[in-house]
Amino acid sequence: MASFEDFKFNKQILNAIAEAGYQETTEIQQQAITPILSGQDVMGIAQTGTGKTAAFVLPLLMQLKYAQGDDPRALILSPTRELAMQIEEHIRLFSTYLDLRTVLLYGGLGPKTQKEQLAKGCDIIVATPGRFLDLYLAGDINTKSLKFLVMDEADKMMDMGFISKIHRILEVVPRKRQNLLFSATMSELVRKIAGDFLAFPTVIEVTEQATPAKTVSQSVYHVPNLKTKLNLLQHLLEDSEAFHRIIIFCRTRQVADNVFRFMERKHGDEQVRVIHANKGQNTRINSINAFKEGNVRILVATDVAARGLDVSKVSHVFNFDVPIVIEDYVHRIGRTGRAFSEGDAITFANESELYYVSKIEKLIRQSIPVKELPESVFIEKTGFEEKQAIAREIDNQKKKDDPDFRGAFHEKKYVIKQQENKAGGKGRPSAFGKKSGAKAGAKAAAKAGARGSAKRAKKR
Repeated sequence: MASFEDFKFNKQILNAIAEAGYQETTEIQQQAITPILSGQDVMGIAQTGTGKTAAFVLPLLMQLKYAQGDDPRALILSPTRELAMQIEEHIRLFSTYLDLRTVLLYGGLGPKTQKEQLAKGCDIIVATPGRFLDLYLAGDINTKSLKFLVMDEADKMMDMGFISKIHRILEVVPRKRQNLLFSATMSELVRKIAGDFLAFPTVIEVTEQATPAKTVSQSVYHVPNLKTKLNLLQHLLEDSEAFHRIIIFCRTRQVADNVFRFMERKHGDEQVRVIHANKGQNTRINSINAFKEGNVRILVATDVAARGLDVSKVSHVFNFDVPIVIEDYVHRIGRTGRAFSEGDAITFANESELYYVSKIEKLIRQSIPVKELPESVFIEKTGFEEKQAIAREIDNQKKKDDPDFRGAFHEKKYVIKQQENKAGGKGRPSAFGKKSGAKAGAKAAAKAGARGSAKRAKKR
């Protein structure tokens, strides 16, 4: 199947699909839409950026058809507000000619407006688990009419500690319902959780787990420190035609803010935005919209935007820091090369981050080509504190792989002790490079005796 017309969608949905510019179906859509339309439970695993959202939204709309009653008939759960907003956007896009009502629920805002929307009646709820439970426990949501439960990015929900909330939600929704799970990666924990509520699911794995899209070209630079990373980033971004719309992913909010300030100085405040968990909801929404509309060239972000940020024509994704949760690498680079477009993913790795690069290569079952630093990039000297932090991180990595490893300092003391044992106590070197042992001990005793005799003579 290559066209949406091959499925039994009604004219209203087909017209909305055509107006949205969707022409060809992706592999996950080809395999998932038919079993969903037939009422089966589905577990779908596909690369990020391959159209998973449309794969469950379209058949869901087809089955709901029109507004009915006041209580929700479908619940779509998302780990982050950004992804929830993207799903709701897709629903609005495809339900242009339908009278279905959708309510978006997420934290970070007061619940008053959301409660008012629920009171007016709805057919679909798109929500983060925490806010959904809050409003359910407050008596604002009646779940008796729910017929569909969708969990998007299920693995991320487990990583973010939503397990207990998911179990609580499963207790309050009707047992007789259709369940759908979608994700780019599917851990063993997710499979175990899925077993609690999926009834003989149709498993659709269009690609092996954690496989990056073929349209994304990957590379890695070995960069010694933070300042050199900034120098390399600025050097690459001088080519504004090739690097026309980019996302820079950072591991922490502090690093994201530092990179943002650097980029802002170099490119002006109109060209750069930053989003992370400390930013207010409106700020995050405005930043994402400005980036989507092409008004902003550079978006600096933490992994809050690694999933669910659907922006077309992102030319490059930079991993300024290598993610410690290695599965996030697949989601980060999936922000480019979306919907049959080509994109580039460039990773900067210092000495301590090479450990995670090797684990990422095992996860994605392919090696990432290493590029040499351009000669024109100035290599800064690594500061003392950063050098210490890198050394500590490498020690921690060695401890993970070898529980008996005690760290570089202990290792040095161990070597000295071994040398002392071999010397047998005669003239062995101490940690300070002086001789110790029998001769040193005798000399010290003689000095002490001489001092004692002098004191006794003085008293007499």
